[in-house]
Amino acid sequence: MRKADLVTAIAEKTGVPKVDVLVTLETFFKEVKNSLADGENVYVRGFGSFIIKKRAKKIGRHIKKNQAIEIPAHFIPAFKPAKVFVEQVKDNVTSLPENGWDDEDED
Repeated sequence: MRKADLVTAIAEKTGVPKVDVLVTLETFFKEVKNSLADGENVYVRGFGSFIIKKRAKKIGRHIKKNQAIEIPAHFIPAFKPAKVFVEQVKDNVTSLPENGWDDEDED
């Protein structure tokens, strides 16, 4: 499901115009990004948490130069689903396509 599909589904189920749903969805995404950028986690009860994870510094390798480089410690955004969400997926999804992704819509 893509963002356009999500907007269409929400608009059909709620009766709200697509443009209003799109604006609301974009505002939600923007607020989550801004909160994480400010160092504040976002918790949505029953859905999950948008959190900031710290990655420790490590040694990587520049493949073309075959040279070791130090990757400094940094923070990344992550999503941690709620237990209710995880259980619902476990109970309802029986199998995935062989490659793990739903490529029906891909040309």
